[in-house]
Amino acid sequence: MKNRVLMLSMMFLSVILLTSCKEAKENQSVEVNTPEEVKKAEKKTEDVADQNFIDGMTGKIWHNYLQIKMALTRDDANKVKDVAAAMADSFSSERKEMKSIAQQLAETDDIEKQRELFAAFTEKAGPMFEEALNKGTIYKKFCPMAFNNKGAYWYADLEEITNPYFGDKMLDCGSVEKTIKK
Repeated sequence: MKNRVLMLSMMFLSVILLTSCKEAKENQSVEVNTPEEVKKAEKKTEDVADQNFIDGMTGKIWHNYLQIKMALTRDDANKVKDVAAAMADSFSSERKEMKSIAQQLAETDDIEKQRELFAAFTEKAGPMFEEALNKGTIYKKFCPMAFNNKGAYWYADLEEITNPYFGDKMLDCGSVEKTIKK
């Protein structure tokens, strides 16, 4: 009797395993992209922060900062507004100036005004990012042509240039000025 129950149990499990493997194979698909398609998709993919900071507030602001940078590269004023509003809520009372700039970013629909505010925010937040970095690498970048050739800085978590000041017009304009690694 025990052998019969054991045999039936094993058959039942075998059927379940075979059925689930068959379903998994039916749901698999393969997509082959050309190098051009891959490069285009990379430019539309948001940076993913792989850095650690000494405090949670700076880490959250860094994450929001990267989202805003990518939204500016895509000329997406609405995304900038949404992320900036969330970022403004992250600031503690001692960071009033950065909070104010984030609130202004959240209140304007003008992408060029958002870029100006982003540059101002970068000036204030940059030293905070550099000092609070605990692990990982961040890059300070510079675009000499931004704002009528006055130039502007921005920070990123990847070495590749994706310029937030010109969108698709000059996505690759700029250079890494400083590598901060801890």
